[in-house]
Amino acid sequence: MTEPVAPAWAAVPDDLGRLAAAYGVATEYWDQSGGLVQVGAATVAAVLEALGLDVSSDGAIGAALEEKRLRDWRRMLPPVFVMRQGDDRRLWVHIGDGHPARAWIITEDGRRLDLEQMDFWVEPVEVDGALVGEASFRVPGDLPLGWHTVHAESDGQSASAPVVSAPHRLDPAAIAGDRQWGLMTQVYAMRSSTSWGLGDLRDLATLAEWSGRELGAGFVLINPLHAASPVPPMAPSPYLPVTRRFANPMYLRIEDVPEFARLAPAVAEQVERLAAELRRLNSTAELLDRDAVWAAKRTALQAIHQTGMDPSRAQEFEAFRSGEGEGLRDFATWCALCDVYGGVPADWPASMGHPGNEAVAAFRAEHEALVEFHAWMQWLVAEQMAGTQATAREAGMAIGVMHDLAVGVHPEGSDAWALQDVLASGVGVGAPPDMYNQLGQNWSQPPWRPDALAEAAFAPYRDMLRTVLAHAGGLRIDHVLGLFRLWWVPQDFPAAAGTFVRFDYDAMLSILMLEAHRAGAIVVGEDLGTVEPWVQEALVERGILGTSILWFETADGVIRDPFDWRRDVLASVNVHDLPPTAGYLRDEHVRIRSELGLLTTPVEVEREHAARERQAWAELLRQHGWLGWDVDLGTDDGLTEFVVALHRAAAHSPARLIGIALPDVVGDRRAQNQPGTDQEYPNWRVPMTDGAGRPVLLDELMQGSPLLSAIVETVRP
Repeated sequence: MTEPVAPAWAAVPDDLGRLAAAYGVATEYWDQSGGLVQVGAATVAAVLEALGLDVSSDGAIGAALEEKRLRDWRRMLPPVFVMRQGDDRRLWVHIGDGHPARAWIITEDGRRLDLEQMDFWVEPVEVDGALVGEASFRVPGDLPLGWHTVHAESDGQSASAPVVSAPHRLDPAAIAGDRQWGLMTQVYAMRSSTSWGLGDLRDLATLAEWSGRELGAGFVLINPLHAASPVPPMAPSPYLPVTRRFANPMYLRIEDVPEFARLAPAVAEQVERLAAELRRLNSTAELLDRDAVWAAKRTALQAIHQTGMDPSRAQEFEAFRSGEGEGLRDFATWCALCDVYGGVPADWPASMGHPGNEAVAAFRAEHEALVEFHAWMQWLVAEQMAGTQATAREAGMAIGVMHDLAVGVHPEGSDAWALQDVLASGVGVGAPPDMYNQLGQNWSQPPWRPDALAEAAFAPYRDMLRTVLAHAGGLRIDHVLGLFRLWWVPQDFPAAAGTFVRFDYDAMLSILMLEAHRAGAIVVGEDLGTVEPWVQEALVERGILGTSILWFETADGVIRDPFDWRRDVLASVNVHDLPPTAGYLRDEHVRIRSELGLLTTPVEVEREHAARERQAWAELLRQHGWLGWDVDLGTDDGLTEFVVALHRAAAHSPARLIGIALPDVVGDRRAQNQPGTDQEYPNWRVPMTDGAGRPVLLDELMQGSPLLSAIVETVRP
């Protein structure tokens, strides 16, 4: 299949550039090497069209500019008002010029606060033949934290809008203290002898309890547990879910569902046969089979669901459904639609194209039991995730389970259906070219529309955060740059021919801070790649930790001494987009990209670069006394010493959090994911194995090993 080709490049005309600037669409950007890149007019026009704008003519562009200029003047209040505690903010209220106005806030606990009008002059503006003025009111910085409502009145007209009062700053030290360390794992790849062919929430709880109680770990960082399609084939990538709000019931431990005990003996025997068949897969190094596992678990869950619940459990379930509200209803409905019509929404009846359609409501009523079943599974997952976090904290972990939030969602998933009014169509999220993926990336995920999200008062974003944080001690945000700007690639354009679209990062960060504060969770942003320094400064200023990966810690091509790394970060040697450390030191990252045609330079050049990188690190490690001068790095024993020494280097950094990739402690070499590929490499399907490719189960891991002990000792106080 050939790569789509963008229209011939042309410079951006002035009017189109002004419209792009008004909507936060970049017409130029600085690439990772520091070069200024000019974006072509075709890309800018396509992105503006994805924002719902008509750019087909000069007249249409002029009309769009005028509409943007008058949009706020046509309403009394902004769609949402976001502030941080400690800073007084000015609230505008648009009224007939010269007319009196008043404004007040009703806090979320029902108290009323009348706002003081400010002496702040703004030139009135003519809107649709009438002169509109702007009154200003002071919103005090000591407004309580929370989601409140502001009201305004003038000449018989009134309006209201949400008000978000966020903490001035999160305090990671209050949760993590001076330092915490933890294991980083892909839950599905980490199996035990009792797993059903994939790692699950019981396995995660076991890992958390063991590493917390026996090793002194303060957290365990996991892959996103976001939901995938309920019908096969199940997308293997945890970073391409159908929704970021709800979880994948594939991670349930069936035997831990309370109603499992209610199964009739004959049915329980059938379920055990399903489990036994899958447990046999635990002892093989073959690729993981999500579809087989999910088929068996769904069969078991349907049998359990049919047994019913006792009254107290039924009441708890209804409370869960009520708490998750419309979001859960829409997700469960989408899953039921998949069951009935198949997993490709484009093949559904047109009347099912929007959750607000009458036909969808009729479908939901007709398939009430099926919709309830999918909602019930979400309740079970929430229960088991809550139990896992409780186990982690009881084992002494300061943070516990740190969940991972993906960048976006599948273009045919439930969020793309349920949230279509606030997501852009015709574009995919990705990344510009960089040193590790020289062709750029297109993950084919529909992004938030910044304008529509603000019009919705950021409620879909808030609700997603609340659900994900409900049972988390921490949250890692993949590609945190997405809260500031995202790389949009128009449909049929190559990944390199995209551009950045800016978001209201102050609002996005403030809402994140408020929800994390309320959950008592620490937040880590993956701030790697083409990230401007001010972005990292903004994260630090708000108490959001960044990310340091040893292999990416360079300045002007020179590796950065770990003593000079940042303080407010989660630091690690490895990351899931690279092979495990033992594999990286044996050029697995070069071999894979070369064989898949992902290099734009000769493979010999890449190997030479990798050799220089290894040599530079070896010299630094030896200078600090972290690696012996007599260690032969070409041998297996030397490789092990090198792996341990690199972890020792990360541990000597000032980083507040230190992560150890679980595959590193067993000597695994196979990459879990190769960015920029789909079917070319078995992404996210590789079980955890040792250096010889033999599967390593959780049971064996907990018995200990010299490599495990050596790496853990580098981070233990």
